[in-house]
Amino acid sequence: MATSDFSPAHNMTRPLAIEARGLVKRFDNTLAVDGVDISIPEGAIYGILGPNGAGKTTTIRMLLGIIDPDEGYRRVLGSDNPQDVARRLGYLPEERGLYPSMKSYEAIAFMGALRGVPLPEGRARAKVLLENHGLGHAIDKQIRQLSKGMAQTVQLLGTLVHEPKLVVFDEPFSGLDAINQGKLEVLIRGLADKGTTVIFSTHVIAHAERLCEGIAIIAGGKVPFAGRVDEARDRIPAQVRLETRNSDGPWRAAMPQDARRVGDFWNFPLPESGVEPLLKALIEGEAGILSLSIERAGLHDAFVAIAGEAAARDMVTQAPGEPA
Repeated sequence: MATSDFSPAHNMTRPLAIEARGLVKRFDNTLAVDGVDISIPEGAIYGILGPNGAGKTTTIRMLLGIIDPDEGYRRVLGSDNPQDVARRLGYLPEERGLYPSMKSYEAIAFMGALRGVPLPEGRARAKVLLENHGLGHAIDKQIRQLSKGMAQTVQLLGTLVHEPKLVVFDEPFSGLDAINQGKLEVLIRGLADKGTTVIFSTHVIAHAERLCEGIAIIAGGKVPFAGRVDEARDRIPAQVRLETRNSDGPWRAAMPQDARRVGDFWNFPLPESGVEPLLKALIEGEAGILSLSIERAGLHDAFVAIAGEAAARDMVTQAPGEPA
């Protein structure tokens, strides 16, 4: 069981938006979530990463108080009962749903009213949001008249109209084309810049790698890793890629034993002592360095190392515009 605590020094200046310990959920005889621990500082962008069916949505619903855990506890925005802070939360479920006959701004205002925003104020906010997100021309259009991407944007804005302090998106990039995925990434960064905590689940590693400060990897209802993205990537040693002018010489004695030559390049993990002693030996041994680079592992490689190849195979490679 892994805990997603960020560094202690980091947490001293940032209260936790969410803290959960030992969350367990069963459905009939199926153990859907098995002992999840999560701690997320306020203002963070945090990803819950795993294949479909891993337990991401069940975990999110427990954190938000939509369903109760069978075991464990959760604390959200300082409250032991998420329902007590519901008006400070925003939630975009994976299952999208809007009334097709509603106009765009009315749909957003309606969603705001469910979170305590008076309808007149919600309508005013909705029109501003639609204008600011390039949908000013669609303010008076019915949902049924919008493209799928535009309708998803309307529902997204309805999630934000009450100005929540914590926003949770379940597979928010699903079904969006590349342009709208980029717009959503900008919006998520903007929310975090204003101090809003943003949590999103995804089975597309690239989004988490670009956006997230911390992640929890979920596979089979368990969390084999939770923490900062750079800590996940550090599970795999950085790789050195070296090209030399000379193929042999006294410098070869300084090369790591696991170095292997592929074409014109030597490849090997970065030594624990760092690259400086090796670099000195290569220069003194007249290797004739043509190029040397240190390549850090990507989040995908870290996911494979942490969750295993079977979980990685279950991760769907989502092309722009494809449904999840």
